[in-house]
Amino acid sequence: MRLQKYLAQCGVASRRHAEEMIAAGQVTVNGLTVTEMGAQVEDGDAVFVNGKRVRPQTTMRYIMYHKPAGEVTTASDPEGRKTVLSHFEGMGVRLFPVGRLDYDSEGLLLLTNDGELTNRMLHPRNEVDKTYLARVSGELTNEALRQLRAGVVLDERRTAPARVRVTRLGEEFSYVTVTIHEGRNRQVRRMFEAVGLKVLALKRIGFGPLELGDLPRGKWRELTQEERERLRTLYE
Repeated sequence: MRLQKYLAQCGVASRRHAEEMIAAGQVTVNGLTVTEMGAQVEDGDAVFVNGKRVRPQTTMRYIMYHKPAGEVTTASDPEGRKTVLSHFEGMGVRLFPVGRLDYDSEGLLLLTNDGELTNRMLHPRNEVDKTYLARVSGELTNEALRQLRAGVVLDERRTAPARVRVTRLGEEFSYVTVTIHEGRNRQVRRMFEAVGLKVLALKRIGFGPLELGDLPRGKWRELTQEERERLRTLYE
């Protein structure tokens, strides 16, 4: 088995992040530092990450969390801000967020120790949908909607076409649902800025086949068996 896949099965990180850790010299196999992506491991090999031995996990956890605004989705924060992982420290397994939500955004966040699923859901080729409800200010014109649906230029590169639907149109602000499959930094907010609109609040309500539903802000639940099966079916 490739080393990065083994690390993902151990719950160390997603396969992509595991590759970064290997390249940085943080991984040893049988006492030797490995930096090559093609390295293979077998049963009985002693694999260490930053001096700590890791082994494949047998219990997989899949958790949907309604992240409130004001929490970061990294394992730690240099500014000392609260992280989403602080809610899951006593679970007996090391969970990782599947992707990120901005500090000032809220909504559906999937956490798991299944590194393979994480890798599949985040890989660009799978084009996993992410749906957001945005409250925006400014004049929401038909031309602005056309541009969002066609794609706007961010960092000299056009975004993929988005599915955009106005759910409530008001004089001071409007509510819009936006579905994208890319994962650029603060993408939805910047897309609206590009057409002259300001996002006042942003909430992720869907991720792949998962829907936030009525899960209260700051609460979490295990995925149902049906939800887990749908993830496996779609992203195998």
